[in-house]
Amino acid sequence: MPMGTSVLSLRIDGELLDRLRDHAAKRGMSVQDYVVRTLIRDDFDQRFQSAVEETERFYGVP
Repeated sequence: MPMGTSVLSLRIDGELLDRLRDHAAKRGMSVQDYVVRTLIRDDFDQRFQSAVEETERFYGVP
């Protein structure tokens, strides 16, 4: 099945963008490439779920 492309737009604060720029620069990458590479890592789903669960515990979401 052919795969198409989509556009994802994010609004993030300046401090987080600076951190992303630093991480990307250390790897010689653009911020966009760094974010995409992070999203396609094998452990992303597991790390994302852990972050969601931690956030829910912090805010007391049942």
